[in-house]
Amino acid sequence: MIRIPRAFRHGSIAVTAVAALALPITACSGSGTTGSGARGEAGGGTQSPAVGSQAAAEPFPVAENKLPGTSSWRISNQGPDDAINGYTGTQSVLPGQTFQLYVSTTAKTFRVDAFRFGWYQGHQARLVWESKPEHGLSQTAVHTTAGTHMVTAAWQPSMTVSTAGWPVGSYLLRLDASNGAQRYVPITVRSASTAGRVVIVDDNTTWQAYNTWGGYSLYQGPDGLGRDRGYQVSFNRPYDGDGAVRFLAFDQAATAVAEGTGVPLAYVTDVDIDQNPGILDGARAVITLGHDEYYSLAMRNALVNARNAGTNLAFLGANAIYRHIRFADGDRIIICYKEASIDPLNGTDDADTTQQWRQPPDPRPESVITGVFYECNPVSAPYVVYDPSDWIFAGTGAYKGESFPGMVGPEYDRLNPQVPYPKPIQVLAHSPLTCNGISTYSDSVYYTVASGAGVFASGTMRWVCAMRGPHCGHGLTWAAERFVDRATENLLRAFAAGPAGREHPARDNVAEVKPPDVPGLLYGID
Repeated sequence: MIRIPRAFRHGSIAVTAVAALALPITACSGSGTTGSGARGEAGGGTQSPAVGSQAAAEPFPVAENKLPGTSSWRISNQGPDDAINGYTGTQSVLPGQTFQLYVSTTAKTFRVDAFRFGWYQGHQARLVWESKPEHGLSQTAVHTTAGTHMVTAAWQPSMTVSTAGWPVGSYLLRLDASNGAQRYVPITVRSASTAGRVVIVDDNTTWQAYNTWGGYSLYQGPDGLGRDRGYQVSFNRPYDGDGAVRFLAFDQAATAVAEGTGVPLAYVTDVDIDQNPGILDGARAVITLGHDEYYSLAMRNALVNARNAGTNLAFLGANAIYRHIRFADGDRIIICYKEASIDPLNGTDDADTTQQWRQPPDPRPESVITGVFYECNPVSAPYVVYDPSDWIFAGTGAYKGESFPGMVGPEYDRLNPQVPYPKPIQVLAHSPLTCNGISTYSDSVYYTVASGAGVFASGTMRWVCAMRGPHCGHGLTWAAERFVDRATENLLRAFAAGPAGREHPARDNVAEVKPPDVPGLLYGID
C-alpha cells in the first residue's frame, strides 16, 4: 500500500514543512513567450541527474515520480482579496503548447512557480518551472452580464507560458506577489491519447460552478442566497479562495495515490471530453474524483460509450453526473439554469435543457451510469463495510460491519430500487444514516456490463478526503486513510489491466441487502 507520510499530507491544519528538493530550474523572461527549465520528453518522465538513465528506461509516471519532489508548493500567505489573482486562457494544453496567463495584483512585481502534482516519495508535487519577476498591474475590468449574472474578468494577458518539457499531469501555478500575497491558478497538461491508460479527469466544470469570484456562482449571488444566483459562469475569471480550493479538497490526494501505484496514467479535463469525446478511445479506465457533478450531453455520452467499449469507470465521490450543463464561447462559458422551465431551450431542444439529469422533460438519472443515485445533504455518518470479501477490499483487513467514523458525507449516493440501475450490481458498503429526518443508507457499489467493463462508485464525497486521514476532519482516522488508500490501489491496478469484469464479475447481492424505498428523497435534496 502506498503510504503518504503524515507530515506531507495537505489538510486544514498546519502541515510540517519539509525542505524543498527541486531540480535546478532555468528562469526565463515572461515578457514574451516564457520558456521551460527542466527539459524532457513531452508526456513522459523528465530526466534528472539524481535519477539518470534508470529513470529514462522506466514508464511514465514511474520515472517522473522518482524525480525530487517538494513540499514547498503550499501557500503560506493568501493576503487581501485583491492582492493577487489570476486565470489561464485555456483549461488545458498539450505538452509543449503555450497558454496565456492573466494576472491582477496590487504589488509592483510577481513571480510564477509551476508545480506538477503526483507522488514524489510523499512530497506530492515537483517544481517544474519558475518565471523571472514580472511587472505587476492592477486590473479592475470586471463585467457582470445582466440577466445571467455571469462574471467576466476582461483583463489583458500578463504573460505567455510555454509548457515545453512539462510532462502531462495536473498543475498548480503559484503566483507570488512582491507584497507577500500568494494565489494558485490550475492548469492541466493533457494527454494526446489515453489508449491503454487510466485516465484522471480534472473536474473543471464543477470547480467553476461553485466559484464565487466576482460575486456570483451557479448557487448564489453577492448576498449568499440562491435567489439571484448565476445562470451562466465563465472560465475567464480567477477561482475564489486560494484559487485551488476544490482541487486540493477533492482531487489532489487521489492524484498522489494514483501516481504512487505506478499504473500508466493519462490526464484530461472534463472540458476536453466535451470538446473531443473520442479522447477516451481505448482508455483502460476513467477515474472521476471527489466531486464531479456537472456534465454536458457530450461528456455523459462519452462515458457511456467508453464503458460500453470495455473502459472501466470509477466515481470516487458522490453526486456525480447530477447537473446537466451545456457550453458556449468555445467551452469558456458554462450554462446551467437548473430548471427546464426557465431555460431558453425549453420546448425546442428538450434533450439539452439544463435541469438535473434525472428530471423532465427528458429524465436520464445518473444511476444508469454510476449505479447509485444521489439522495441528500448535508450528512456526516460512519462508512460501514458490507462485503469485505470483494477483491476491491482485499488486503484492507476490513470485516463485515466495520465502520469508519465521518467517512460518509456531506453528500452521498445509494442504490435506489425505484430508479433504473445496471445489473448485476454488488453492494460493497451499506451505511445507515439520517438526512432531512429520513432514515436511509449510503452505498458503495460495483457492477459489470457485457463489454467486460467494471464500474465502481464510492457513494460518498469523503472517499478522497479520507486519503488525508485526520486532516480531512469530520472524525476521520488514519484507519480510514489506510482502508481507502488500499481499496483505491486495488481498483486502479485491476482497472489498468483491462476490462475488470472479465476477471472480477460483479456478484449481484441486491436481494440480500434489501435497499429501502424512500420516496421522499427521489429527486434529491441539495
